[in-house]
Formats: sequence, C-alpha cells, structure tokens
Amino acid sequence: MAKAMKDECDVLETFDVVIIGAGISGINCAYRIQSQLPGATFTVLENRDDLGGTWDLFKYPGVRSDSNLRHYSFAWHPWPYQNPPIADGPLIKQYLKDSVSQHGIDRYLRFGHKVVSTAWSSKSQQWKVKAIHDGVAKEFRAQFLVLGTGYYDYQTPRQTVIPGLEDFKGEVVHPQFWPEDFDYTGKKLAVIGSGATTVTLLPNLAKKAAQAVMVQRSPTYIAAMNNRVPKAPWMQNYLPASTVKTWTRLSYMVKDYLTTVYCHYFPKQARALFRKMTIAKLPQRIDYDRHFTPRYNPWEQRVCLSPDGDFFQAFHNPNTDIVTGKIETVTKDGIQMEDGTIIPADCIVTATGLTMVLGGGIDISVDGQKLDWGDRFMWNGAMVEEVPNMVYMMGYVNHSWTLGADDTAHILIRVMKNMQRNGVRAAVPRVPEGAVTDTRRTWKLSSTYSQEAESRLPRSGSHGPWRPKGHVPLDYLHARWGDVTTGLHYSA
Repeated sequence: MAKAMKDECDVLETFDVVIIGAGISGINCAYRIQSQLPGATFTVLENRDDLGGTWDLFKYPGVRSDSNLRHYSFAWHPWPYQNPPIADGPLIKQYLKDSVSQHGIDRYLRFGHKVVSTAWSSKSQQWKVKAIHDGVAKEFRAQFLVLGTGYYDYQTPRQTVIPGLEDFKGEVVHPQFWPEDFDYTGKKLAVIGSGATTVTLLPNLAKKAAQAVMVQRSPTYIAAMNNRVPKAPWMQNYLPASTVKTWTRLSYMVKDYLTTVYCHYFPKQARALFRKMTIAKLPQRIDYDRHFTPRYNPWEQRVCLSPDGDFFQAFHNPNTDIVTGKIETVTKDGIQMEDGTIIPADCIVTATGLTMVLGGGIDISVDGQKLDWGDRFMWNGAMVEEVPNMVYMMGYVNHSWTLGADDTAHILIRVMKNMQRNGVRAAVPRVPEGAVTDTRRTWKLSSTYSQEAESRLPRSGSHGPWRPKGHVPLDYLHARWGDVTTGLHYSA
C-alpha cells in the first residue's frame, strides 16, 4: 500500500485496485487479485456494516438463493455442504464469512465506506475515489476501479403504482426492507408479485398467517426441484476431492445452461413439460391454465425455483390461494380485482421487483464527463466503452450470477497482466467505426423491471468483444483463454 498523505479529504491512500462492494462479486474479485496478482495492492470499500451484499440486505421470511449453490458458490471455496443445494440466506452469508476468513480476504475489507464519486484523470492515469466514513470524507487513488455493486438499487425498491394503496389501513411491507419485528401470525396477507421473492415468501408466510394470497398480474414459470443431492461414491472413492468438486461445479453449470438452451430452441416442448410437472404438483382446486400459463416461453424471463416443490405444496393448505388479474383498487381493508374478486387483507406485501441501477448509483466521470451507461457498449461483458481501467463485475441474470462475475474477474486479471508485460498504465475499450451494426440488449430479459431500465443499461453488439454474455461454457473458456486484446487500446 502506498503511504497515506493528507489532502483536501481526511485521508488519501493509493492502491493498484479499489473494489467497491463486499458482496459475492467483490469478494470473488479480491480473491482473484490476491491469488493471481500477489504484488498488487488493493482494498474493498463497502457501504454497509457487514459483508454479503444481497445476503446482508434481504431479511424476509425464507429468503434463499434462486441458483444451485454448486455453482453459485466460489470456485476457490466450494459449497461445503452436501445439502441443500438451494440454501437460505443466513447460511449463505455464513458461507461468505467463512470464505473471507479462511482465505485472508477480511484484512482488505473496509465497512461503512459510502463511495459518493469516482473520477478518472487521463493526466494522472488514476481513479480518484471519494467516500464517506463516519461522517468524514476520505479519498483513495487507484489505477483500476472495480464495481462489485450488483445491478439493483439497495436504497430504493421499484416503485409500482398500485391504485388506492394509500387508502389501505393495514400494514404495507416491501421484502427489500422487511421489518425485523413484524409479526404476521394469524393475519391475512396479500402478496403482490409473481417473481422469485413471491415464490419464496408465499409458502413461508402461509406457515403462520391466517391467510396468504398471491396476487399476480400475469403468470410466471416455476420449477420444482429436488433439494437433496445424492452422493457420487464412485467419484469420491477414486478421484481426489478437488477433482470431484471441480467436476461437480462444471457439470451443474453445463446442465443448467443446456436446460435454458433446450427451452430456447424447443419452446413448445418446454411449455408442455412445465405444464405436466406443475399440474402434478397442484391440488385440483387451482386452475393451471389461469394461474400458471405465462404469455412468454420458458427462460425468456428467469424461471423461479421451488425447492422440493414447497411453493406448490402450500396450495394444498386451505389458507393459501392465488389470484390472477389486474388490481382495480386497494380498499381500506383489502384488494379489489377488476373481475370483482375481493381479497381481504390485514397486510399487503409488495414484492413487485427491483430498481435496476449499475455502479451502485455512484457518480462516475472520465476527465470531467459524467458516465451515461445507456450510451456505451460493453467490452467482453466486463469493461465500458471509452472508460479506462474500470471493470464492472457483471454476472448472469438468467444463470448463476457468480459464474459470470468470476469470468469478469479472470478477464480483469488477464488485462492487468498484459498491461504489466507491456509497460502501459491505461486500457480503454473503443468501438471501431462500423464494427457494431446490430445493437442488442446486454441482458436478454423481458421482465417489467428490466424493460423499465433498458435506457439506463449499456448496449451490446452481435459479435466479437461487444457481444453480450449468455453462452455460459463459451464465456467460461473465453474469459480464461480467449482473446482479451481486440477492441482494447493502451496508453503508457
């Protein structure tokens, strides 16, 4: 670490890399730098008072992963439990703490550091990072800036206009800010939403509530999965433990990817398969065609997982129900649907999605010009056009986030090593004239909150380093052994 010196802020420190965010992306990047660039200096700045990101923020009942921990966990610290592969939030957070502690990453973490701005100077070829800690302004300098900030706003949930909500006399709760002292025992609950949060919440709320009703505008695909993984004794008997863990991780990665490929190329068969599996899990009183037939094909939006079919099992209890349609208005004591259905409620849970934002909403500028994410292309799903030495830890939204974020970390390491070998200090992606003629969405999702944020998200092309991530095995190979020089311009 460079020697601290006084400046207009309280402290100025200089590093090779400043990582913003101590969630999965930031922790993974810290490990990759520590293990593959042992001479590099770096720090991790985290706004919250603890690590974990998503797993420190969300506290609603039953909060869990929506990806298999066999590949959602770190490649360098495999998920240590045989079961369950879909784990709850507290266990995941403890796993993250164990990973950080066992690999010595904790010494790089600085909590309570709210980064307010980052500015690149071509003159000094450094990033100036300003943060607030305990009310005191601090300044850091770095050659590289890494954004491990995720893709949603931690402070503000998605604001959905629900007619009449202001007239409701009961409690209104958003899962992103679930009150720790909220006791819903014996209450009538209406959960508005149809995404992963609702699929997780409903069976857990139904255990204590007098009534739990899922209120959705339109259906979504939900897949029941066995949350127990059988052992592979032949592998464990004949192969080293590290080989077994690597094989397990990669096999689950490929298996899940091939599932999405199948759904993409054979949508009719995929829809029929979902229909068959879902009807088998539901009680006869629940109308499949009305409540579980989406307007889109499987994996055009992320498919929600239901470990051991707990979501479907909840409907076998008389206190759990589902209503599909448009809300006409919220009344003082419930919800009235456009078709006349009345849903009495003591509490309304608005599980209506996230507000997508990149870079944690931090003010980012290059030589005084503020970054407009929506006006730039992504380079290899890692760097932003015309922004030097900045890497956004971009994961997958249709697959395990960690797989994509780790690919990005490998690209960062390779770029930094190339720069060291060539004696250059700055690397900036530039799109040659005419190189991108077919603009594509960076994240191929049709969810409402994704479409709302489209103008704020960086763009992608159809080929070369400008194509979006999405082909998991190919992305894996490219990040480690593919071309990471095309489209990148260097300066000494």
